[in-house]
Parts: sequence; C-alpha cells; structure tokens
Amino acid sequence: MRIVLSGGGTAGHINPALALAETLQAQGHEVFYAGTPQGVEARLVKEAGLPFQAFEARGFDRAKPLTLPKALKTIMKSSKQAKAWFQEIEPDVVVAFGGYVCIPVSRAAEALDIPLVVHEQNSIMGMANKYLSKGAARVALTYEVAGDAVADKAKVTVTGNPVRSSIFNSTREEGRAYFDIPEDALMLLVFGGSLGARHLNSAVAALKDKLLAVDGLYIMHITGPKELETVEALLDLTEDERERYLVMGYQDHMGEAMAATDMVVSRAGATSLAEISARRIPVLLVPFPYATADHQTTNAKEYVERGAAYMIADSEVESADFERQVFAMINDPAVRASMTEAAATFETEDAAAKLADVVLAAAQSRTSDTM
Repeated sequence: MRIVLSGGGTAGHINPALALAETLQAQGHEVFYAGTPQGVEARLVKEAGLPFQAFEARGFDRAKPLTLPKALKTIMKSSKQAKAWFQEIEPDVVVAFGGYVCIPVSRAAEALDIPLVVHEQNSIMGMANKYLSKGAARVALTYEVAGDAVADKAKVTVTGNPVRSSIFNSTREEGRAYFDIPEDALMLLVFGGSLGARHLNSAVAALKDKLLAVDGLYIMHITGPKELETVEALLDLTEDERERYLVMGYQDHMGEAMAATDMVVSRAGATSLAEISARRIPVLLVPFPYATADHQTTNAKEYVERGAAYMIADSEVESADFERQVFAMINDPAVRASMTEAAATFETEDAAAKLADVVLAAAQSRTSDTM
C-alpha cells in the first residue's frame, strides 16, 4: 500500500510519524511524507530517507482577525496542490499527526475520498487534529481522555504514542560505554528542551553540590541549545566535577542516553513521555506550564496515577519538595523499581504496531467499499 504521513511544527508531531513509517516500511508498504518547506520536518524526514513533499501552511492569530484571510488563502492553495500530488501518487490512506500542514493535506484526501486517520499524541487534542477528527475514518489516541473531543466514539482507538526504533536499539552496556559511565554507577538524566527549560535547568543546577556529594552518581544535564551558556555559568564546574557532571546543549544520541540512565528529570511533552515509558525509566516530571491548555500537566497525571512517575509544578522546582523527590529516586532503589514496573503498563513499545494496524484497516475499508 501507499501511505502518506503528515505533521509539522514540532518534533512531537514528527517523531511518532517517523516511528510509524519505520513499522510500515518493514511490512513492505510505501511511505511518503507531507510537511512544510521551512519546518523542522523538512530536515528530519529527509534524514530518515522518506520521500518528502512540501506545502505551505500557516495559522492565524485570533487577536488579529486580518491574519485569517491569509491563512485561508494559503490552505486553499496548498489543498489544490496536495490534491494534484495525490492524483499522481494515488495513496491508499493519509495519516495526520498534527500541525497546520495537516489541514490542506487532509482536505485533499477528503476531496478524493482517501481515508484519513488522525493520531493525537497529547491528552488534550490539538486544534488541527480536533478539526480533522470530524471527517476522519479513524482516530488514534495516546490517552483515552483525548477522545472526549471526538463525537463518534466508534472510530476511536487508544494505540499509545509510537517511538522510533533508535530509542530501543541501545543496551544499557552500550549506552554506558558511549558516555564512558561506569557500569556500577548511578546516572541521572535531566532534559527540558530549549523552550521553557530555564526554570528547570536553574533548579537542577542549584542542587549541584548535593548531587555530586552522592558517591558514584553521574549527572547528564541536557540544557537545550539556548540555555547552555547560562547553565554552565550557574554550575561553574571544576575539572574534577566535570568527570561526573556532564552538561551539554543538545544530545542527538538520546537512545544511548536513555539506555544508560537510571532515572530522569524532564518536562512532560508527549514524545519525551513516550520514550521514557518505552524504556521504563523512573522519572520526575515538571510540566511546562505554558503549553496549550496546560496539556503537559494532563499528560503527566496518568503517569503519576499509575505510579510510573513523580510530578511537581514548575513553580515549585525551587522548593524542598522538588529536592526531596529528586533524591527519593536517587537514594531508594525500591522507588525506582516500583516506577519501572508501573511504566510497563503503558505498553509504549507496541504503539507503532498498533497504529499501523489502525492505518491499514482504514485503507482496507476503502478497498472493500470500492469492490
């Protein structure tokens, strides 16, 4: 079958799509990707080796009504272009992962009677996905609660959020060897990304002396590129301290980092949570408070309720409670073991295969209807 995936704007939309692409290609299907020419997807998809087709897309600012006509004009133009592309490649199904580019791509699919599958990564459905789910043949969710936005519950399936195979490929031994961390050491991985990470970064940096006072503890602190200089200044690490406190702006070997670590302090974005739960890593979540509809807090709640995570509000990261939770993970093996066991209940490692089944079922339903 020929399958078109679409998503843009953030890696949170793109990485699950690429994980699905890996699964579909392994099953012998032909996969294409539709994104924006200037978005991060243009680079990531090409690096993954998928055929990439670019379409312009833009949102509108509700506070500036004059931006709406321009957005609609762009959508109409890109819908026409996507329709012409579909007539050329003849896809069996289209899968939308979110972002404005999905709107013209999905409108073109609807015009040509091509089944549409929508996948929502977060616990609160994004604006584009909420709109597209009305006409979708199937709606796949990471969190059941996101289905509240879908009127027809019969087309909803909870699949989980697909994770790329690179997250699974590395063993603990390989991860430790890559970062030169002793096998018998404990490791804490901290990351928040470049957006909204400053408060979290500074809170962890303030604990530097207490963290390094734990015998055999190694810390890998990924600050986000924009925050590296600020965090390095806050840490003011000596050469001896740098042996156990590794600080970097970005890490493109996250599979190895996840494999190597014993616990994580992180934001609660959908992709981060999927990768953490896929590796069944104990975690303290600090949701980004300015995410749309505070969806990171909603994302995190289910992990906390199942016992797979601690959670603390961003406004509380400078409190004694934040320090207590960090060191509970570090000092208590029973806490880590309990979180690891609870994380297994999310079955994230099966999400790509489950979503592939939903996508292929949608495509086959069209074939059946035309017979």
